[in-house]
Order: sequence, then C-alpha cells, then structure tokens
Amino acid sequence: MNKNRFDNKLSRPGLAFQPLYKQVEEHVTQLIVEQRWKPGEMLPNEFQLANELNVSQGTVRKALNSLTDAKILNRKQGIGTFVSEHTGHHSLYRFFPLIADGKNPELPKAELLSVDTQVATKQVAQALELDTTAKVIVLSRRRILNNEFCMAETIFLPHKYFAILEQQPEVPHTLYHFYQTQFNLTVRDTRDSIKAVLATIKDAQMLGIQAGEPLLEVTRVTHSLDNKAIEFRLSRCRSDHYHYLVELG
Repeated sequence: MNKNRFDNKLSRPGLAFQPLYKQVEEHVTQLIVEQRWKPGEMLPNEFQLANELNVSQGTVRKALNSLTDAKILNRKQGIGTFVSEHTGHHSLYRFFPLIADGKNPELPKAELLSVDTQVATKQVAQALELDTTAKVIVLSRRRILNNEFCMAETIFLPHKYFAILEQQPEVPHTLYHFYQTQFNLTVRDTRDSIKAVLATIKDAQMLGIQAGEPLLEVTRVTHSLDNKAIEFRLSRCRSDHYHYLVELG
C-alpha cells in the first residue's frame, strides 16, 4: 500500500489540540468528502489504516466506531467498514420521521410540483448561510402515504451547489441519496424545529383537508460532511392521523 496515499494530515494545526482519535475521525471524514472512498465503498481494515496514519489500531477503532454511530460509516460484522449510502431504506428512519398512526414506518412517495430559481429570502439566506442576494433552487412537492397527501414541502437549495437542477428533468423521491451520488454532498446531520400551526387555504388545497385543521410545521436545516448548509426545508404535515417520531439513543 502506498504510504503517501492519505497524505498524513493528522499534524495539521487545526487538529493538533484534539484527541488523537478525533484527529483520525476528522481525517477519515475529509477523505470521504474528497471521494477517496465513495458511497458503498469499503475502507481498508483497521490495521492498514493504523499503519497508514501512524497511530494505534485502538485509536482507529475508536474513530471508526464514532463515525459509525454518526451514520457516516456502516460496519458489517466479519466483512468490513463501508461508507454509508443514503439509500431509501437507510434514510427511512433517520430522515423521514412522519408515520401514520398504528402503522409501521414507510418510505413515502413524492409528487414534484415545481422547480424554480429565486433570490433567497432573509429567512432562507440565514438558514443556508448565504448572502441575501444569493440564488436558490426551490422545489415544491407533496409526500404521499397510504394513497393520500400527508405533507407539503418547500425545499430550498443553494444555487451554487445545485444549479444543474434548473435543467434536471426528474428529481427522485429520496433526495439525500441524490445529493450524495450526483453532487458529492453527503448529509451529516439535520436539525428540525417543530411547532403546531393551522392549515391555510393553500395547505388545504395541497393536502386535501379543510382550512383551519391542525398541522405540524417542521423547518429543517441540513449540513453536509464538510459542514456546508446544503438544504433548508419547510414542511407542513398532517396531524389528524399521523405523528412525528423521534428516537434517541
């Protein structure tokens, strides 16, 4: 194995004051961002990584365990460690927590209504850490569970990362896998804010309900592995026979 393959960056000034396993964790993350290992690809084993990075195997194991807990890596017993893929199944529990009452979690379908380019509003620019004159791609769509509309979404994406969507003929249901495979933007974390609201006339038309019915409004900011704010999402969710599930562990 080429000893210079990873350009041993553990001595970078920005990492010098962190515990050694955190330095390894950030270095491996950066290599994934740089596409040294692509989604679904297997990493070298712990011994090889320890040798390449000049650290102990225990330090590498601790770093990989941390990245596995963060869903960046996927460890398969007896096989190896792989870069996680945001496939539909993988994303089901982590990124779509709206569930029909009394039902098991399901991956919803999506109806794309429009794709537009706009200048970011103050709220969107702040969420996406953009200048107020920056452009964003705006996706409008409805999510479908049990053959009914359960959620209306407006999704704002920085134009500088997603400009190709202006000409994209189709946008898939599972956007995070799409971001990962088409734009090399792997989701690291999302932050949701939830509050109770009443359906507007537009909500009623979008979801097939009556104006004034209770909804859950969810605002989500999504960051990539290299800490870019890549998505701001505003969702209006039915609450008549759906609930929002959050599991901590």
